[in-house]
Amino acid sequence: MSSAATDLDPTCVFCQIVAKKAPAHLIYEDKEAIAFLDLFPFTRGHLLVVPKRHVPRLTDLPESEHGPYLNALAKVCRRVERLSEDYNIALNQGARAGQVVFHLHFHVIPRYGEGNPFHTRPRERLGEAAARELRTTLSAP
Repeated sequence: MSSAATDLDPTCVFCQIVAKKAPAHLIYEDKEAIAFLDLFPFTRGHLLVVPKRHVPRLTDLPESEHGPYLNALAKVCRRVERLSEDYNIALNQGARAGQVVFHLHFHVIPRYGEGNPFHTRPRERLGEAAARELRTTLSAP
């Protein structure tokens, strides 16, 4: 198990969110992981599931922490099913694969029958009213 206080990188925005030093629309939190809404979502309810330990890649996460992290991912997916039973789970590893924040995170992207949400159009910033509504829907266990 990680020790969140010693496993954070102060220069990492996700570590700042874990430490509650940066704002985020939290949806889920347990001892090992947190989930929060993406500020520039591909679709309504797009969120990120992040281990509390700072590791850049899945292969850097100790094997003993795989189970708890994937359990958190599954719990978050059950909540996303309140929005849509269809969703993508995406993991970008490395800059050439599209990773922008180098702290391990899975994207959970609800799908509503739209075309490819990963096209290159600019993504709009999540508004406060939409974030509040989604937090109400997704935060309850």
